[in-house]
Amino acid sequence: MKRTISVLVENTFGAFDRVATMFSGKGFNIHSISIGETEIQEVSRMTIVTQGDDQILDQVIKQLNRLIDTIKVVDLSSQNHIERELALVTVGLTNGSMEEIKNICDIFRGKIVDITNKTMMIEVTGPPDKIQASINVLAPFGIKEVARSGTVALKRGKQINYTNQYKEQQEV
Repeated sequence: MKRTISVLVENTFGAFDRVATMFSGKGFNIHSISIGETEIQEVSRMTIVTQGDDQILDQVIKQLNRLIDTIKVVDLSSQNHIERELALVTVGLTNGSMEEIKNICDIFRGKIVDITNKTMMIEVTGPPDKIQASINVLAPFGIKEVARSGTVALKRGKQINYTNQYKEQQEV
């Protein structure tokens, strides 16, 4: 079962490495990982997509909570949340294919971000399944390159309140 886990960590040197090392040390696979600063400069959010049975994933969450830089771990999989990903897809251009590729781009609400005599680069954002669908539809045109950002996700509705908790910890 695929799980999306949000991990808030202190924005310190080595925090990402400790998470990656924990996954590799325990033999867990990471399907995607993205990390960036939050609204608090000292805190970063990691969004990790992994897969396994419930017992393994419960162990992953417990191990993440034990890491020194971890502030909060939330399994978003069982909660109402929004997931997004960005992909850049370069496809080959042939005589007459440009209009068809532009139409596909419109269907997926993508943007053409670069074009040459032989290739066109398209930017597509959305849920991971939309990204995969766009890549599948573009495949017959000859995909030259694909770069995917990895999933970012946030809980819908009432947000995770860690701001006060984090500030109180820093004052102690």
